[in-house]
Parts: sequence; C-alpha cells; structure tokens
Amino acid sequence: MARERGLDLVEISPTADPPVCKITDYGKFLYQQSKKAHEQRKSSRGSQLKEVKFRPATAEHDYQVRKNQIIRFLGEGHKVRAMIFHRGREMAHQEVGRAKMTRLLGEIGEHCQIETMPRMEGNVLVALLAPKKGAGVPTRSTTPAQPNA
Repeated sequence: MARERGLDLVEISPTADPPVCKITDYGKFLYQQSKKAHEQRKSSRGSQLKEVKFRPATAEHDYQVRKNQIIRFLGEGHKVRAMIFHRGREMAHQEVGRAKMTRLLGEIGEHCQIETMPRMEGNVLVALLAPKKGAGVPTRSTTPAQPNA
C-alpha cells in the first residue's frame, strides 16, 4: 500500500505487541520528531542562579532597581544570590550591610523563600533566595503613576 501511494512504511512503536506502523513520508516524520524534541528541550530548561550585588553604601535608587531585578528573576523561576560586598573600612561596620540585607529580605519576603540565611563569606554577606512555589510573574508596575505637581 505504501509503494502504491509513493510513501514509506514507518515503524512508530517497535516495542508494542503487535508493532505499530504508519504509512507516511519518512522525511516529514523525522522533521516532526525533531520539532517535538526541540519543543521539549525548550520547555524543560531548568532555572538558573542569578547574582545581584550590593554595597553597604548603595544609593536608594540603585537599591530599588536591584530589588526589582530580584523580584523579576524570582518571578521567572530563577534562584537569586543576593550579595553585599564590604571593602576596606566597610568591614569595620558590617552592621550597615546586615541592616541593608535585612531590609531587602523584608521587602521581597512575599516573593521568595530564603534557602540560606545571610552569612559572611570573607568580605561578602551572602543570602540565597528561591522562588515561592506557585508564584507567577509579577506585574510590571506595583504602584500607580503619580502626576508631577
């Protein structure tokens, strides 16, 4: 039958009893198989570890930008390593960095779960954050726009 139609007899499931075969164009069949495999690889891409770096003297606007990046990364399903680097004399006042990390964790607590609590590794205060289960992508703007007065 396959020769009459100018097609190929393709074995779909050789392990089935009896084996399953289909009359189709073999090139088209291979193309469809590769497309399915590509889609599965694309959808099963695992999460990445993103790093966001701060300093104890990070300005307020820069802090807000990095905080929003963390929220976006968590919404996309990535883990985030929040790092506060201390340099020179900043090591003498580690409480400033700890206060900034505590503030950050308090503000993004609803978007993440803390995998490792903040700890000093050399001159860096590090916390590892993971997305909460069932959390979706956050909306772009959480506050309404305010007109200039």
